[in-house]
Amino acid sequence: MRCILLLLDGLGDRSHSLLNGRTPLQAAHTPNLDKIASLGMNGLFHAHLQGTALPSELAHFLMFGYRLEEFPGRGVVEALGEELDIREGDVALLARIFSVTQERERLILTHENPELDRESCRMLHGAIQNFSSHGIEAEFLPTKGIGGILRLRGDVSKYLTDSNPIIEGRPLMEVLPLNAVQDDLRARSTARFLNDYLRWSYLTLSAHPLNRERMNKGLPPINAVGTQRAGMLGSLPTFTDQWGLKGLLIASGAVYHGLGRIVGMETRKVRDSADPGGDLRERLKMAYQAREFDFIHVHTKATDEAGHTRDPLVKKRVIEELDRALDYALTEIIPDEEILFIVTADHSTASSGAMIHTGESVPLVMTGKYIRRDAVAKFDEVSCAAGGLSLVRGKELMYLILNFLDRGKLWGLMDSPDDQPFTPGISTALRVD
Repeated sequence: MRCILLLLDGLGDRSHSLLNGRTPLQAAHTPNLDKIASLGMNGLFHAHLQGTALPSELAHFLMFGYRLEEFPGRGVVEALGEELDIREGDVALLARIFSVTQERERLILTHENPELDRESCRMLHGAIQNFSSHGIEAEFLPTKGIGGILRLRGDVSKYLTDSNPIIEGRPLMEVLPLNAVQDDLRARSTARFLNDYLRWSYLTLSAHPLNRERMNKGLPPINAVGTQRAGMLGSLPTFTDQWGLKGLLIASGAVYHGLGRIVGMETRKVRDSADPGGDLRERLKMAYQAREFDFIHVHTKATDEAGHTRDPLVKKRVIEELDRALDYALTEIIPDEEILFIVTADHSTASSGAMIHTGESVPLVMTGKYIRRDAVAKFDEVSCAAGGLSLVRGKELMYLILNFLDRGKLWGLMDSPDDQPFTPGISTALRVD
């Protein structure tokens, strides 16, 4: 058997008065998702602890059965997805250029996501690309638009706070070592170096001719760099070593491509179009035809992006578009007894409020020949709670997948030097002369 896991990014939501107290998923017309729920075993899922708001890359990482402390950081994940030069020992941070206003000695964020043409981005990125001091080198590696990766190379530490406050009207923050390592000399020197880089970048960008020209036109200058989510590349067991399954990840977006590289999954890069339902149908076909893989992760970002519009009606409409594509799963995938088909999400993205992501659990359904079919007939954040799976957290999802693929190992058996959860393990045959 093999598993196809469909992940509707950011699917979960909150109740909205605009939808008569329902979530966008509850309010949406989803006959195919509801049919899948009626054929399967349902529950709720959270990749960590209920109430904790997770970014997509960390939620995926925990979902794939890795530990929180093993996560290399969003900067590293994105850098690898963009195929940038990141080596073991480098620190990678998400970075972007944006607009600030100086008030006394503080820099107040005024435009966190300013519009800037490609050539202007190139010029400003180039102006603050390289900086070195005390044996540490910083390089700004552009990715998309105003964004990029700030790579630190030398005797550096990843245990740093952010400088980007994200919310406009707040001051840029001084970079500090985390309290857990505040006495570590590397962390302190890295924080000091990064603050020097941020000050230098502000002075350099403020004096740039392009910004003088913008100010003459009444436009805000793009005059500072903000950083967040520092990380460092480390060594991890591959997804195959961890779970005994050959994995394939089908997704758009550098973050997911980078995550595939980190966990050793093969990645099929796809593009998003103006038709999210059509995109999903093609990805499901691709997954079903990928018979050489045991675990195929199918991803769509459309639901998450709809949540970020802060309009629950937009999210409801996107959910309905995706639901129409799931007739393929009902007619082709689910009837195949050798397929364990799963639908869930990585986190909730609320269509209201101030939080980027929110901490509510998300619906989960599993269909396959070994599951216990329950009485749930609607796929949403409340109905699925009554299902036979109850609440599933973190790596429990992977243990359930092994179980319903009929590949789970009886605890205590040792057919390999590492206590792996799958069977058959990676064993060595006894030889005789």
